[in-house]
Amino acid sequence: MDYESVVVGALETNCYLVYCPQSLKCAVVDPGAEPKKIFQVVEKKGLQPVILINTHGHVDHVGANRDVKEKFDIPLCIHPSDRSILEKAHQSGLNFLLGTKDSPEPDRLLNEGDHISIGKSELRVIHTPGHSPGSVCLIGDGFVLSGDALFYRGVGRTDLPGGSWKELENSVRNKILTLSEDTRVLPGHGPSTLIGDEKESNPFI
Repeated sequence: MDYESVVVGALETNCYLVYCPQSLKCAVVDPGAEPKKIFQVVEKKGLQPVILINTHGHVDHVGANRDVKEKFDIPLCIHPSDRSILEKAHQSGLNFLLGTKDSPEPDRLLNEGDHISIGKSELRVIHTPGHSPGSVCLIGDGFVLSGDALFYRGVGRTDLPGGSWKELENSVRNKILTLSEDTRVLPGHGPSTLIGDEKESNPFI
């Protein structure tokens, strides 16, 4: 399994194209804005999107859902606890700043332990609430897409509706940081990092 990141929107969200190198089938994860920019990378790499995944429902991660879904005719997935956030995302004041559209309804609801097939590869879902009730991380081969739960030297904010510091701390300590120390963390914003480096140097941990 391999991946390509595309930084999109005013809040510089990391959209990830996670793909099977053999088949080039691809998951589009967190298309927050600028769909044309995402499409250009898909075309350049010769990828074949088969699924659309939101790690959570905040507008800066879902703003291009409609464009991506309509272009590739692929199912949209999110955790059920963030379904209501997804439905209201376009009402956010950030909507105008980011130039986003309302999201379609999800086609599949993700839960702890689900496996998402992408060609000959797969992602495993872990439920990591705290930043939002339905935040999930996606575990691939040697990496984890951490959404807005864990960042390089930081963690997600918990002051938005549905956020919880207690839940976030539990998610980070007991689910994400239990992964192998050489696991690469691919966060929703900012540079990538390693589990081992965050255990040693993240001031919030």
